[in-house]
Parts: sequence; structure tokens; C-alpha cells
Amino acid sequence: MVDALRPFRHPALFYRGDAEYLHGVVPFLLEGLDRGEPVAVAVPGRNLLLVEKALDDRAGAVRLIDMCRAGRNPGAILPSVLAFAAEHPGPVRIVGEPVWAGRSAAEYPACVLHEALVNQAFADLDVAVLCPYDAAELPPDKLADAERTHTEVWGPFGPFVSPRFDPDRARADFTRPLVPPPAAVERGFDLAQLASLRGFAEIWAARHGLRRPRRDDFALAIAELTTNSVLYGGGAGVLRLWAEERLVVAEVTDAGTITEPLAGRVPPPAATLGGRGLLLVNRVADLVRTYWVPGRTTTRVHFHC
Repeated sequence: MVDALRPFRHPALFYRGDAEYLHGVVPFLLEGLDRGEPVAVAVPGRNLLLVEKALDDRAGAVRLIDMCRAGRNPGAILPSVLAFAAEHPGPVRIVGEPVWAGRSAAEYPACVLHEALVNQAFADLDVAVLCPYDAAELPPDKLADAERTHTEVWGPFGPFVSPRFDPDRARADFTRPLVPPPAAVERGFDLAQLASLRGFAEIWAARHGLRRPRRDDFALAIAELTTNSVLYGGGAGVLRLWAEERLVVAEVTDAGTITEPLAGRVPPPAATLGGRGLLLVNRVADLVRTYWVPGRTTTRVHFHC
């Protein structure tokens, strides 16, 4: 085990099977507990049970989080992790597994973006984030992406510094134009139409099979995005709605420019007015994808029916 884990470190653990998984994760956690460091584990449910069982009577000292729920939207992972780190000044140790074989093709780019932004979000903090990757189930290109977003890689032959580490390039590669939607309901809006859009979205979602309380969340997300367009995106925008299999999708495009990659992932200072709408959208949606160029931003939200 590498000593001290200070300052910020972000290793990837490449594992094959339960034994290698536990061999990499459990000593990392126990070392943190022995040093009196706050420890959190956010991994898919099956692996969470493995870790909890392996920790035995020390599991109670670890915050255990099912990533399939808390991280269903990769954009919601960082706010919760930052909150945990903020609760505990000083060294903090986290295991986070945002990428697994069951992730959809739409979710995966958001996962890579999350992993790239972890490096920026924690750059000046005394935090270690270990990210397991199932080398038996994930294809080589996804393991290569992990090498680009992690400072080092831990494997069966020991740790090594990642020669591919380049999170900025990875972020750029996975922040690309979104695939155009199929036939969609489209409504332009400005301040005058803003008040009616939430109700319109809720009625549309009900017709396409989205039930409460998720229908309320869908309408709330659209209200936040369209309000942001009016306030910060040039005063107007375009809302598009469409349905896919067991899924409803909304997309808002405006003339704004996002200059902060961590927008919607890092809470603004308490005294700051505004800036929390994207945080809320990330919290309630099942997936959030954003693409921006100077003078144009598109944000797409997915909700499972």
C-alpha cells in the first residue's frame, strides 16, 4: 500500500473477480480507519455487500452507499462526495465505482466526464478516491479511459503511475455534440412563456407514462433549466420533449455559455445568490448530459418511466 495518500490522489483499481476486488479495496479502507480518517464506500449494490461483509465489525465506521441509486446520474456523484469530504476536514478516504458493465451507452460519457472532473474538484484537498474497474467485464477502451482520468493504476502486479493520464483531453473527448433527437415536441420560450412550461411538461410526461413522483421531478427539472435560460442564457431558449422506450427526455437549448466545467456539481458559496438550479437538476434526473460551445448550450435530461 502506498503511504500517506496525501495530497489528493485518484487511483484506479483494475480487478478481476471478488478476491482481487477485496484485496484492493479492503486494505485501503482499513488503513484509513486505523489512521482515524473518515471513510466512505459508494459502489454498486453487490460489491457493497461484499465490502460490508469483509469489513465485519468495522463496517459500522464506514459510510456505505449503493452507487446504483446514488450515482444513477453520474452528475450527482460529485455533490454527494464533496458533501462527505466537507463534513470532515483533514484526510478523507473514499471508494467510488461509477463505471460498471451495466451502464448504458448514454450514461458512459457522463461517467468519464465525472471521473475527469474529480481531479479538478479535489485538486487542493486532502482526499484519496479509489475507483475500482472490473477488468474482466469492461472492454479495453473503457480501461484506457480510466487510465486517462486517474493518476495511477492499481492492479495484480502493484501500482504504477498512469502514462495516459490526461483528464482535460478525456473531458474534451466526451463533451461532444449530442445525437440529434428523433421527432420531438418543440416550444420556443422567453420570460412570457416561462410560467406555463412546467405545467405543459407535466401534462406531456403523464401522456407518455411517467408517474408521480417522477413526473413532478421531470417538471421541476424543466422549470429549473428554462429559468436558467431566461436568466443566464440570453433571455430565451428552445424546449424539446420526446419519448423513447421506458424513457422520457427533455432538452433545453439557449444562447448561454458554460465557463465552469464543475457547474451543477459543486455547490456555490452559501452567500451566493443563485447557481443551484443545475445542482437540483442533477439530483432529480436519472441522467444529465450537457454540450456547450461559445454562445450555445444544450442540456438534456433523462427520466425512466
